[in-house]
Amino acid sequence: MYWFLWAGLLVNRAGGFAVLYLSLYLTAERGAGAALAGVVVGSYGIGGIAGTLIGGVLTDRWGRRATLLWSHVACSAVLVALALSTPLPLIAALCLLLGLTQAMPGPAFVAAITDVVPAGHRLRAFNLQFWAFNLGTAAASLLAGVLARWSYLGLFLLDAASTLLTALIIAWKVPETLSRDSRFTSPRGGGMRTVLADRIFLTFVGLTVLQALLNTQTTTIVPLAMRDDGLGPGDYGLLTALGGALIVIGQLFVPGFIDGRRKDRVLAVSMVVMAGGFAVLAVADSLPVYLSAAVIWTVGGMLAAPPNAAINSELAPALLRGRYQAVFYLSFPAAAFVAPALGGAGLEYFGSGHWLIVAAVGLAGAGLHLVAGPARERRVAATSVHSDTAGSPSRNQRAGL
Repeated sequence: MYWFLWAGLLVNRAGGFAVLYLSLYLTAERGAGAALAGVVVGSYGIGGIAGTLIGGVLTDRWGRRATLLWSHVACSAVLVALALSTPLPLIAALCLLLGLTQAMPGPAFVAAITDVVPAGHRLRAFNLQFWAFNLGTAAASLLAGVLARWSYLGLFLLDAASTLLTALIIAWKVPETLSRDSRFTSPRGGGMRTVLADRIFLTFVGLTVLQALLNTQTTTIVPLAMRDDGLGPGDYGLLTALGGALIVIGQLFVPGFIDGRRKDRVLAVSMVVMAGGFAVLAVADSLPVYLSAAVIWTVGGMLAAPPNAAINSELAPALLRGRYQAVFYLSFPAAAFVAPALGGAGLEYFGSGHWLIVAAVGLAGAGLHLVAGPARERRVAATSVHSDTAGSPSRNQRAGL
């Protein structure tokens, strides 16, 4: 079953054009400035916050499969509507709905993988998940760079088609991994209140927000900076494809490199490397320099993905996996709102100095990981056995990896 979840994610990402080119679409086709485009794209992040919370609760109460299936169907419909819309206020509203429907499957994906994969194999499973995500993104970037010259309408419609295909894969091959009894069990401690009282987990989420702020620059502000330097959509497509290609080649080797190392130290190194990549953009004025910076920040992101996902799954009690995933995944829509809203203004008013600010955020995150890490590692060591055994699915379900 794991591999059908993996395949659905790959198909969805391979057609995920809309968000990658949304800021360029707004400025090139709808006449919005950088700051206004940042605010409109930021509405995607606002919708993502609500969608993540709703998706987490539904994952625990309604089930993993149903949440995955119907959120993808709804997302496909929103993408079609976005493709056919022209007024900026309507586009902003649809961006909010797009954020909501695209964020809902996140907690269900991770909860289902955690359900079916034993604890000892999760680092590999999440690494492969990240690999599939970026393999699909690389394919999307290469195709989108061509399609953007032909038709932005085509970008949205193909994204809708791939999202619907993912829903069909889930409907065909992904069973429910949440036991029937668990859906109607009230978790001790009041559900979401338990999550929000978990200080160690919330600290980890806060640090993930800082990392997500850096990651989101690559899809929201970097294309605007490249445009200001006279580079076009095809150049941005090459940059994102390069990052995806590096991940496709190198991500499979990351677990061997970081295996046995403390996760907090790996995450700190990751943040330092990413900060270095964005600092290079302060002097970028040509495609080769942008590509060099992309190589650096991509290496940093590759190091961070497996430990982030593993820590997240290990901290969550079995009956609250959906809710824990929801709060964790709030990092990404929150960053999707803050990064373009502030980043667009930062690029407009500070120019290349914006990238030095981004680098400083990365260095601060590295230091905070080292401070918070020891307590988190002790917590994971003390609870991982209970998280893996409580509410676990059958042996047949767990044999999917």
